[in-house]
Amino acid sequence: MADKNAAAVAATTTLSHVNVPAAQTWNYLHINDISFEVPVPVTKGEVLGRLPRLFDSVEVGIGDEAARWVVASSGDSRYVEVKAGVRREEPIVVDIDAAAGDVRDTGVLVREGAEATIVVVAHGRHETQGTSASLLRIVAERGAQVSLVEVVALDDTGQHIEGVGIEAADDARIEVRQYALGGQKVAMGICTSLSGRRARLVHDMRYLARGTEQLDVNHLVRQRGRNTRADVTTSGVLADAAKKTMRETIDLIHGAKGAAGNEIETVLVTGDDIVNKTRPTILCDEDDVAGNHGASIGSISPEQLAYLADRGISTADAEALFARAIFDDVVIHAPEETSRKAALARAEEVLGAEIAHDVAEGLGFAPDTEEDA
Repeated sequence: MADKNAAAVAATTTLSHVNVPAAQTWNYLHINDISFEVPVPVTKGEVLGRLPRLFDSVEVGIGDEAARWVVASSGDSRYVEVKAGVRREEPIVVDIDAAAGDVRDTGVLVREGAEATIVVVAHGRHETQGTSASLLRIVAERGAQVSLVEVVALDDTGQHIEGVGIEAADDARIEVRQYALGGQKVAMGICTSLSGRRARLVHDMRYLARGTEQLDVNHLVRQRGRNTRADVTTSGVLADAAKKTMRETIDLIHGAKGAAGNEIETVLVTGDDIVNKTRPTILCDEDDVAGNHGASIGSISPEQLAYLADRGISTADAEALFARAIFDDVVIHAPEETSRKAALARAEEVLGAEIAHDVAEGLGFAPDTEEDA
């Protein structure tokens, strides 16, 4: 019996379509989606808790196939409700331990006029070439305010799948901060549906990919309501032989009169063997709307390097400054201890203990002591 159980755990399957874009591109670009080899979900006959059916209709950025795998692999789901008019002080934290191969399925309902902060943290070292994952679905009712902070701070082993779906009603306000700080193969997909009138999204992502890491991102905004607004900004650093694919789509759906959507990405290249693919897209089925997108890629210019060299800053030090700026930003905006510690631990791996210590102290956070550990 033990051998059969071991074989079941070791069995794998392929998720052929992860981070499926809203509109397919030409096949030769190889940018339509990404595949993952993942463990087959192991069922043991328990009756598991599932989310209310309300969440079944929430579209997620990683696609249906990957979402079904997360639900099947997670065991019990977690449901959190923030009551109408309540400002929840304590963040709702989804903690994914890569070493344990955690797979989480979470649903959060933020009732009318309520406020909530949600944090998703993936951290640690995969003991084997394993897979960790998180699926988060959020429903924000009329006038609700939601702040979401995602921190993926894995080392350079294993793989991680991060999926988010958000449904926003009239006058809901959604703020998203995503930080991709490391992981051998990481997929992050988020879909925000601005269904209600005057719903608003402000979405900011920062990323760092180095070595042979592979980062795959899918940002999708569905603007259905009148006079909705979406602003999506992404910036990152690609070093060494890292690979990154970015799909950014704003879908201005019929009926969304007065809607406006903007998306922009800036990529800094510091490696000779990097692969960067960026596909910004505006879909439109309505008049009286505004959609803007753009992407820029570049490296530190020779003139800038010469300027810095004259002041004693080497090329390597200059590139490290850009990476440090990403860690500074995540530590500043981390709303609680788990995400902050994960970012600082990754900063130590990437930048070294001395610089990580400086990041912590410079921002007013004392580093852990042996006694704390």
